[in-house]
Amino acid sequence: MNTFKDFYSRQRHNFFSYLVRRSGDYDLACEIMQESFTRLIEKYSADQFTPKLLFTIGRNLIYDSLRRKKDNAPLSDAAEPSAVDPNHALLVREEYRRVLAAMKHLEEDERDLITLVVSSDLSYREVADVTGISEANVKVKIHRARKKLRSLMGRER
Repeated sequence: MNTFKDFYSRQRHNFFSYLVRRSGDYDLACEIMQESFTRLIEKYSADQFTPKLLFTIGRNLIYDSLRRKKDNAPLSDAAEPSAVDPNHALLVREEYRRVLAAMKHLEEDERDLITLVVSSDLSYREVADVTGISEANVKVKIHRARKKLRSLMGRER
């Protein structure tokens, strides 16, 4: 059980960040996080606990949820970062909203890749394994998605 506890402690923040960014829904991210760790501990042995496996489980659960909804849920402000200084908090919230709004204009696979790379400590090789595409393709798609995101963010100013 200590192995799971250690794994959970190391992965929970990055994994939850990924889930919130990917789903756009704080409550859904909480549910998927709980379900992901539950499936991990129930179906896999401790020596199989890897970030790649965890992110694969979470990613599949997000897709299942999106398929059930049929329409993309609006991005929520519930998971906004907080800060002590109210002015700083306002600036962070506004920038966060801008990024989330711009991400809505990315293709589904671009959003998926960007959130995996930004939210996890996974290498491009591991992201390729999680998504089922080649590492070279991951690099190209990430580059193009970042470029598109920068363009979208620039237009918004």
